Amino acid sequence: MDDVAPIGADIMRTVLESGCDALGFALLVCGRDDTILFASASIVQFFPVPARLLRPGTRLRDFLGAVYDTGVRPGTLPENSRRRANREDWIAEQMALHWRERYESVERAGRMRWLCLRKRRLPNGIGILSLTDITEQKKREEQLQTDMERIELTEEILDAQPNPICVKDRNLHYIAVNKAFCILHDLPAEAILGRSAWDLLDADIAERLEQSDRQVLATGRPHSDAEHMVRADGSDLWVVTRKYRVGMPGRQFVVTCMNDVTDIAAWYHGDGDGGSSSGLQIRDYSIFAPGQNFYDPFRALNVQQLVETGSMIETLPARGLRILLVTSDRDLEERVVARLRGSGLDACAVRDLEELDAFASAAESRGVKLDVLLLDRALAGRDAILASWRDCPLVEVSGGTDVATLLTEIFRACAERRPARSLFPQGDFEISFEDDAGPGAVASKLDVLVAEDNQINQFVFAQILDGLGLSYRIAADGREALELWQELRPAIVLMDVTLPILNGFEAAAAIRETEKRTGGRTPIVAVIVQAFDVDLDQCRVSGMDDHIMKPISPDMIEAVLRKYVPAGTLSAAG
Repeated sequence: MDDVAPIGADIMRTVLESGCDALGFALLVCGRDDTILFASASIVQFFPVPARLLRPGTRLRDFLGAVYDTGVRPGTLPENSRRRANREDWIAEQMALHWRERYESVERAGRMRWLCLRKRRLPNGIGILSLTDITEQKKREEQLQTDMERIELTEEILDAQPNPICVKDRNLHYIAVNKAFCILHDLPAEAILGRSAWDLLDADIAERLEQSDRQVLATGRPHSDAEHMVRADGSDLWVVTRKYRVGMPGRQFVVTCMNDVTDIAAWYHGDGDGGSSSGLQIRDYSIFAPGQNFYDPFRALNVQQLVETGSMIETLPARGLRILLVTSDRDLEERVVARLRGSGLDACAVRDLEELDAFASAAESRGVKLDVLLLDRALAGRDAILASWRDCPLVEVSGGTDVATLLTEIFRACAERRPARSLFPQGDFEISFEDDAGPGAVASKLDVLVAEDNQINQFVFAQILDGLGLSYRIAADGREALELWQELRPAIVLMDVTLPILNGFEAAAAIRETEKRTGGRTPIVAVIVQAFDVDLDQCRVSGMDDHIMKPISPDMIEAVLRKYVPAGTLSAAG
């Protein structure tokens, strides 16, 4: 009776077999004497050994020897490897692994198969081996690794290209950009990816770009444009922009490549009489559509230098100033005129005294007045111009003049001249220097100016102010807040203290400094995260009137409005 299998043994075997089939793995159970107690039928799917070697009572050593003989054993080396494991050594190594308390590994079995082996030795001496086929998973991992390497290689190739390249999805959001494209915008890739042209460019430019993008997506026909842009450093960029549709239906993209043709559009070193030249000279630039101006003159300016030289903060947004450069140096002309135009100034050049006289006569006949004359110190006839010129301020330049410093001098010359008319009739601001305008004469054009760089907080401010029925503008950095304050003179400013370019403290101090000269006082309320003493002290030093803490609420906004804005002066009075 001792040799009879225990009651329920067949049921246990059936349950184990069913579990192995359901979970997709093979199971081998050995006793303390290294004989097989149970082997699932699925073992032969991994190792094609004779079925008799899977019966209970078979020595584990005999089973492992049969596995070695099949050639489909865990740890199989590639065929080109010269090292081959000895049969007895391999069996001894596997026997030792079976006696480990815990062992897991992923191993190749044959050339095209991968197995996950998990071995356990229980306290009672019973050993359990489970095998799982992970070939498909390994293939996916290898394919993913190959794809990642291909993507990295593609990115390296794109970044090595001198031409700006970008890729947009069907929603016309940027999903890939190369280094040249980032340099053109003077932004890191993280600030571009996921955004649209409307977030980066002027509205009219963004609308034109998206119109051609959608046409390419809809028709699949390539699109090309000749465009004139201004780089972030203020230099001209002449490009032929080409757009293509790539991808499969339902997953299509727009690839834009800006081919730089600046060399043949702007560089010309001929001798003027048919001699050799290093490039072509384009006489008609009308084929180039106006592109985006990426140059930010305020980022290039040394604001501290402006303050030290006594220039007024409000002269910074000077737009539309008419500047004439007198020089025979073509390199100086190209460098200075391009940067001045990139700064929003109306600039051109003449090359000698004769052209200057002709220009002055033509301007006078049309009622056009210059704001500043730039005179090259190396120009022949310079002394005659210095002695006779009285039409506008004159600033001397040389081949080594720094354009950022020159902009400072131009703004200072215009500010010191202090004409009765506005200096900037065509710009974003109208700053009058009329002497009869007393303090506080500028009426408020806006209820609330919000300075906040976080997009979520911008949305919250907008929802609250819309709900209160107030007119408002939102600035994303301190410099923009300063410009909007100067233009719109809001009834109150809500100023986040952690702003880019100029932080909230610097922007508030600049507003207070300007108010000392122009009169009036705008309430400024700081928006802070935590009321640290050092922050509150900085608020007071910079001239802020009060503070509120994030997260903001309608009650907070209403409270500061009641406290600092006279009743009846807001668009939502009452």
